[in-house]
Amino acid sequence: MELISTGTKRRREKYKLVLKSSLLWEAALGIAAITNESLIDTLDLSKQKRELIHQSLSKSMIEELQYVQTHNTWKTILQLLHQKDFENLSSFNDYVRSLSDEQLKNISIPYLGNEQEVLRRDVLNGSASALQELQKCNNEHPFLPSYLEFITKVSCEELKSHLLEVMSGWYSAIIEPDKNKLEAILQRDIASKEKMLGSLEPEQFVEWATDGVKYLPEPSVYKVILIPHYIYRPWNVEADLEGVKVFYYAVSNESISSEDKFVPNKLLVQKYKALGDETRLRILKMIKEEPTSLQELTTELKLGKTTVHHHLKILKSARIVSQHSNKYSIDNSVLEHLPTELKIFLERD
Repeated sequence: MELISTGTKRRREKYKLVLKSSLLWEAALGIAAITNESLIDTLDLSKQKRELIHQSLSKSMIEELQYVQTHNTWKTILQLLHQKDFENLSSFNDYVRSLSDEQLKNISIPYLGNEQEVLRRDVLNGSASALQELQKCNNEHPFLPSYLEFITKVSCEELKSHLLEVMSGWYSAIIEPDKNKLEAILQRDIASKEKMLGSLEPEQFVEWATDGVKYLPEPSVYKVILIPHYIYRPWNVEADLEGVKVFYYAVSNESISSEDKFVPNKLLVQKYKALGDETRLRILKMIKEEPTSLQELTTELKLGKTTVHHHLKILKSARIVSQHSNKYSIDNSVLEHLPTELKIFLERD
């Protein structure tokens, strides 16, 4: 599973896991997905479905989405959604309306790490030099420098009006017609994740839930929030809050297939397929004893390098084997928890 990073890098620390889900998150991520031109063709969303979405939108709503595309205000919506657990769209809209100009700006500019917090505060206090320095610190980020400038200059009245219009318009046109279906998908996915929560270590759980994202603990990060989404599949989206890492992760295939409880998780199938071959089992036995290179495996197995590489690629895709430099090794945690994953699937209602 691919990962879109909207955050910053830190070092190691332990963290606890929190699962959340809401149609409001789905709406915000839908707005983000449909306005991301560089990724739109990679979504698990057919061209026909995208055209239907477009046809269901009013002219004014299309203009609001163009505003999102220009200024990345989907980020603002996500920042707002993290302020409290909103019951519905009305409570979210009421909250946005209640914010003072200072509060809205403070929420809209994301946490960028302790080392940049003083600059962030200075920006909020109107310092042009601090804004330039903060932009410089994040100049490799795809949209953050321009987003920071936009937030500092836009009137709060204009921003509020836009946020209310785009969330209400998207929710009405896209979420509401499929509300029951979407809610069921998200709830099924959360339920399946909750069953696995106590069976894996946090790092292993994040990798399993996100279909492959390896997230190591970092200093000052004490909590990881995992939020499922449907429309942004197959991408995971990453973000930072103060003391918190967030992964908006793609729901699993079996969570979507409500009519067929017999549909297994794609990665579970990959793992068992990877194990169902004599040569690959021999490779696993060899690298279990010690990390081994492709050349060493080729020599020992007396097979062509292309053939061995093909088997290694299958094992890597199933997350059973990892590569460090030119050596291959087993990810023991994957094999240890495979029976638990199978048990959860077989006992799923």
